[in-house]
Amino acid sequence: MSTSEYDSLRPPEPVVGKRGRRGRGGEGSREIPVVPKAEFGSYYGRPVVKPAPWGHEVAAYLFLGGVAGGSGLLAAGAQLTGRPKLRRNTRVSALVAVLLGAVALVKDLGRPERFVNMMRTFKLTSPMSVGSWILSAFSGGIGIAAASEIDRMTGKRIPLGPLRPVLRSVESPAGLAAGVMAPPLAVYTAVLLNDTATPTWNAAYKGLPFVFVSSASLAASGLAMITTPVAEAGPARSLAVIGAVSDLISARVTEHLMDPVTREPLHEGTPGRMLQWSERLAAAGGLGALLGGHRRGTAALSGLMLLAASALLRFGFFEAGKESARDPRYTIEPQKRRLAERRAAGITDDSITTSG
Repeated sequence: MSTSEYDSLRPPEPVVGKRGRRGRGGEGSREIPVVPKAEFGSYYGRPVVKPAPWGHEVAAYLFLGGVAGGSGLLAAGAQLTGRPKLRRNTRVSALVAVLLGAVALVKDLGRPERFVNMMRTFKLTSPMSVGSWILSAFSGGIGIAAASEIDRMTGKRIPLGPLRPVLRSVESPAGLAAGVMAPPLAVYTAVLLNDTATPTWNAAYKGLPFVFVSSASLAASGLAMITTPVAEAGPARSLAVIGAVSDLISARVTEHLMDPVTREPLHEGTPGRMLQWSERLAAAGGLGALLGGHRRGTAALSGLMLLAASALLRFGFFEAGKESARDPRYTIEPQKRRLAERRAAGITDDSITTSG
């Protein structure tokens, strides 16, 4: 008799064998085990970890943070090497990207005041807390530098009054400060993903920061090649080639360091196709920047491919992680493998090996 609405979800009860008798068609002295051999599974096949409640806004924030960080670094380099057009374009690009990224982040949070609440403390052990301060510091510096560029672009028509000389005097220090905060902005989102219990994100902790730095280089250099004349886009082309090579290498090394099971979502379904196309576009864009970057049309096309490669990498890895959280296999099998390895190495007296 059913006593609960969940009784229908229970697995079938095992059949208990009886001791047979010799000569009467039985099983002799053998017994059918009461409990079947243990196999992989979870509670009614439910996920072991709760999938991250993040939508596409967070994936967009990951991409836009890379664009902003890479562009801020290029802008600082252009400032130091006397390339005014490259400096202007990368500063404005960084400002637009960081503003759009902040909008995406706030939209995911639901209410703007939640972002303000994250600024109430500074906690080194929290990637979200540290990242909020990095984002704010970068936004302040690049905002001042880009505001000065926009004022020049409009022919000083912005009604700044006596603030214009002050803006000009702090423009250079603000631009360099943004350049200092640019690499942390480009990489902290990787640490943020690694810090979760999502299997594929967590398993990539050794190499994902390098992948995200390379991805940011692709995005920023690609955007600069699109917006900047080839005469001043030399640093962007160099960064594009370096970024493409490091992107392809770091992605492969990161996968090699991951558990074989947790890297499966990176090659399956929609995330797998996105990441595959990301590699193709990164290779084609880097080759175009190397061989034809001195021609305006080729440079723009290569830049577009690099920008798309960076976006596909961030979105693809984001979706692969969410897929890995939905299937309990990606959580349990690596745990069992790590447990067996520790026991095989003779480690039998810690909290991991004695709890099973």
